[in-house]
Amino acid sequence: MSDVDSVLLNFSPGSMVLLNAILAIVMFAVAIEIQTADFRALLRTPKPFLVGIFAQFLMLPAVTFLLVLAVQPRGSIALGLILVAACPGGNISNFITHRAGGNAALSVSLTAFSTIGSVVLTPVNIAFWGGLYEPSRALLTAIEINPVQVALTVSLMLLVPLMLGMTLNAKAPLAATTIRRPLQILSMAIFMAFIGLALTANWTFFTAFAGEIVPIVVAHNALALTSGYLIATLTGLSPYDRRALSIETGIQNSGLGLVLIFGFFQGLGGMAVVAAFWGVWHAVSGLALAKWFSRTEAAR
Repeated sequence: MSDVDSVLLNFSPGSMVLLNAILAIVMFAVAIEIQTADFRALLRTPKPFLVGIFAQFLMLPAVTFLLVLAVQPRGSIALGLILVAACPGGNISNFITHRAGGNAALSVSLTAFSTIGSVVLTPVNIAFWGGLYEPSRALLTAIEINPVQVALTVSLMLLVPLMLGMTLNAKAPLAATTIRRPLQILSMAIFMAFIGLALTANWTFFTAFAGEIVPIVVAHNALALTSGYLIATLTGLSPYDRRALSIETGIQNSGLGLVLIFGFFQGLGGMAVVAAFWGVWHAVSGLALAKWFSRTEAAR
């Protein structure tokens, strides 16, 4: 089997279009739960929100880089971890936070704002942290990623459905309420099915490199969930907010990561397997954590 840094996964142009559409639908399903009142509430109590943005865009990429330095993975694997950490919060974080008995309104607001901020901060974090690790820096140099193109892709995949969903919620709240839960369940089911089919189509590559990649992804996700909870605790946030920040930091938009990987990195093997396994594992770990959290009611 070829080296993971040189393997390109099979992914047709039609599959790329389908993935973009699925991601847009998932984002729209989240957006119809967002109201402008959620943003106004942040102005009254901004601390949890500011801590969450710090955890998402500064702390998580930095912690990821420390993990990369400790483990010393091959370049494409390191770049996959960095790219996932640079993505905004995942679309299922709001649902999982609600199940965990955490601050779902804070989670929704963080998802929305991190999605908007990702237009600039995602390409910046990929370039900055990826450039600090020599094996991943070599890949970035060879591929010559254009941050402006990355920003445009993020805008189309996330911001447009975000604005459309919020508009529907504002103009037709009854319709938004009616379709919200079925659409969220359906969109996530379709996304998970797509990930499963993509893994099946590239099963030989996945099994060849799973032993090297899966333990790192599991450790990375555990580190993300733990660091989110710790920073919330150290900054004096309530247990209610800590649950939201832990989940928001540990649930990443790996779907966007896959779009970027296949759109700008030609489906580079190590990156794609990292993001695809993240898409499955963070749902498993997040739901397990939510089950554990929900055993007790969080103080507000």
